[in-house]
Amino acid sequence: MTVPNIAHSDEPGPVESGFLADVEAMLERAARHVPMQEGLLEKIRVCNETYVTRFGVRLRGRMYTFEGWRSVHGNHPSPAKGGIRYAPDVHQGEVEALAALMTYKCALMGLPFGGSKGALKIDPADWTESELERITRRFTQELTRQNFLSSSLNVPAPDVGTSEKTMVWIADEYRRMRPDDINADACVTGKPLAAGGIEGRSEATGRGVQFALREFFSRPEDVARTGLPASLAGRSVIVQGFGNVGYHAAKFLADDGCRIVAVIERDGGIANPDGLDIEALHEHFKTHRSFSSFVGGTFERDGETLMLGACDILVPAARESVIHIGNAAAVQARLVVEAANGPVTYEADRILRDRGLVVIPDLFANAGGVTVSYFEWVKNITHMPFGLMERRQRQHENSLLTTTLEKMLDTKFPETIAGLGGAREIDLVRSGLEEKMRTTYAQMSHLWNRAEGIDDLRSAAYVIALTRIKGIYEAIGI
Repeated sequence: MTVPNIAHSDEPGPVESGFLADVEAMLERAARHVPMQEGLLEKIRVCNETYVTRFGVRLRGRMYTFEGWRSVHGNHPSPAKGGIRYAPDVHQGEVEALAALMTYKCALMGLPFGGSKGALKIDPADWTESELERITRRFTQELTRQNFLSSSLNVPAPDVGTSEKTMVWIADEYRRMRPDDINADACVTGKPLAAGGIEGRSEATGRGVQFALREFFSRPEDVARTGLPASLAGRSVIVQGFGNVGYHAAKFLADDGCRIVAVIERDGGIANPDGLDIEALHEHFKTHRSFSSFVGGTFERDGETLMLGACDILVPAARESVIHIGNAAAVQARLVVEAANGPVTYEADRILRDRGLVVIPDLFANAGGVTVSYFEWVKNITHMPFGLMERRQRQHENSLLTTTLEKMLDTKFPETIAGLGGAREIDLVRSGLEEKMRTTYAQMSHLWNRAEGIDDLRSAAYVIALTRIKGIYEAIGI
């Protein structure tokens, strides 16, 4: 399928303005469709507060100073929610942009959180695990002392460069400092099961991408805008980024019958027009941290060229601004699904719209992570696993039903049916996530197809989020 290109000109064109400015521009574009009192949009737009810390840790026989941030974009409702990333190139503007996205994402999904984000300017590869633990515990002390960490005020989660283990270190250090907080486990989400986590959290963002695409392809009116066949099965997919999100998205889409024709990482990508074996690729990447020696595809050193290759669906699942004003005209996919935060810049988004491409925006497409984090937070503050009170009761009810039907029909059901056990925690988590993704997409699709002037899914998402935030401010009299 040929994708129309935009005309090129020698005249100077728009200039990229940065991640934070992009997020603000996307908000203001949608705000034209949300009437509100004068000045309220400015209050919603700006970040409430940003804490900057520079702390020292004695390592390797000397003192090292580290710089970190925790931004709260919105705390109506509260607590504020958002990940902590460790990266050598992170900066305050990036943190504030990510915090703003979290505010709008939680509002879109109907979650009782404001938006926050944190970061430490560090390359995890430069430090041993024990050193990272000491650094993380010092960062936790600074956040806790300034009330930027607690189950009722500010709840981090893993992000780029952090993991379940990082969250355990944070939770344990917080508990040492606040031993009287009965809800201490809920000060972070994304923990391993043994430390108060919830089943399905590690897969949640990738699973959410799967549910988002399933719902998109269930609506012929929406799929028709892409020119793609009305079936997810058989679609060719390129995934940019093979961390936790990219791996799970690729795995689940392959399970749904998609052909993952290319996967891109930092040092290049791997391609196979017949479809990659995602599990084999994942095992290889865990061992070698590179695709270069993988035998199930062709290695390409230039990852961007591979990302811009021919496919039906492009899933950017790594960092922000990978699709920008310099390469948006070359994107060949008909559908872009933002599994990362901010992978398409504001100007690139305009170019894609002008070319007739459809973008499923980050506010929705990658909301699986924060949605299941919400489930984990609820589990922690209620001190009760999901399904504990009802699973066996449901199993007994199902068993009674099947026994009765067997007697009435004078037949014996297969063992797999006769059991009909109650739902496990993972079943409930996936069910809750699917419900959130389906109902939210239905609202976005309705605006996209019915509301005057809303000509893309990103605007629809922002309009829903902004309307809900406006309602909260009006309700509390601000």
